[in-house]
Amino acid sequence: MSRQVVRSSKFRHVFGQPAKADQCYEDVRVSQTTWDSGFCAVNPKFVALICEASGGGAFLVLPLGKTGRVDKNVPTVCGHTAPVLDIAWCPHNDHVIASGSEDCTVMVWEIPDGGLTLPLREPVVTLEGHTKRVGIVVWHPTAQNVLLSAGCDNVILVWDVGTGAAVLTLGSDVHPDTIYSVDWSRDGALICTSCRDKHVRIIEPRKGTIIAEKDRPHEGTRPVRAVFVSDGKILTTGFSRMSERQVALWDTKHLEEPLSLQELDTSSGVLLPFFDPDTNIVYLCGKGDSSIRYFEITSEAPFLHYLSMFSSKESQRGVGYMPKRGLEVNKCEIARFYKLHERRCEPIAMTVPRKSDLFQEDLYPPTAGPDAALTAEEWLGGRDAGPLLISLKDGYVPPKSRELRVNRGLDTGRRKTAPEASGTPNSDAVSRLEEEMRKLQATVRELQQRLDRLEETVQAK
Repeated sequence: MSRQVVRSSKFRHVFGQPAKADQCYEDVRVSQTTWDSGFCAVNPKFVALICEASGGGAFLVLPLGKTGRVDKNVPTVCGHTAPVLDIAWCPHNDHVIASGSEDCTVMVWEIPDGGLTLPLREPVVTLEGHTKRVGIVVWHPTAQNVLLSAGCDNVILVWDVGTGAAVLTLGSDVHPDTIYSVDWSRDGALICTSCRDKHVRIIEPRKGTIIAEKDRPHEGTRPVRAVFVSDGKILTTGFSRMSERQVALWDTKHLEEPLSLQELDTSSGVLLPFFDPDTNIVYLCGKGDSSIRYFEITSEAPFLHYLSMFSSKESQRGVGYMPKRGLEVNKCEIARFYKLHERRCEPIAMTVPRKSDLFQEDLYPPTAGPDAALTAEEWLGGRDAGPLLISLKDGYVPPKSRELRVNRGLDTGRRKTAPEASGTPNSDAVSRLEEEMRKLQATVRELQQRLDRLEETVQAK
């Protein structure tokens, strides 16, 4: 009789622990928009979540410690003229957050110390370049002020937030259909995208070249998600031809066959993957699910090992993932999710059971810190660098808050001086013209959104 050998792993017994009621954020109206993003973003200082708003788009930003019932009149970030679809905190400044919206713009905001006391309507910078709604915003992991956005115009734009300019464009010749997901590699040299045309692509964004491409990583028609994991591999989630949810691991140098392909269940929610490079654990959170699965990735076959699953009674409308520097290391917490219910945000801590209260070095190798390794100019010039690592042994001490400076350069100066130099229109006339232009642009966006909805209705029929 053969005995089955159980694989040894220090993460086999990781368990999820939901926060007590007084540590949750109660009475928040989570957005009803049907868009497959997490609707939530967190960092060591703030939790942000997209909320229902009348007459435009808004999201809520709360200091992490401000738990309990949230006042219905709490100030929001409300500068968008249409629903917000995605939000992302800057990894190098815990006070800066980017948002993408159905109004075709990306806005970058600066949150004051202690959170908002008044509604925030004026962004630090508005990034205009997309012609359809913007559903994905992702910051570069190691370069300062570099932000990527993807819209339903099938275009990816890379912005230098410091100048407010789009510095790179990947047009519809690269992605002929809707882009489902975008993820940066750990050093920010490459991006991995999944698209409605059933292709997963690995792209060098500065050259605009496709390094590798996989057609139909999953046979089903539902959306695919793809993220970079360790050692040049990517992980995808999708659906089989029989609508069973799948997770697959691929070697980017040999995309013909997956290293591992596992079928999970027959639920219809899209699986959002979150990868932790410090522990090589990937967490799968499904929108509409009531569970979070987690797997360990190793360098030897079968490569992808199921660990366990956290389950609860209520389904999740979205989820946020805390960076490693925001965790409680003395409690052996290796991940924390912020699960969105219909009117509540619930933290869930993933913990490794250990008897000792001492710092566990094997659980917390040096992790990505808040300092950028490169400037935007260095990265655009061709340099790459991994994240600057910090130790969590003595706990994370946040740096002093940094101000986001936006310098639009010579073009802005020319625009300001042009009316005076020409000697014709005065400042009042210029202001009136600019106001008329803004109204026209808003009308065009509204018409474009109606057209998008009509196209979606026709496709659905």
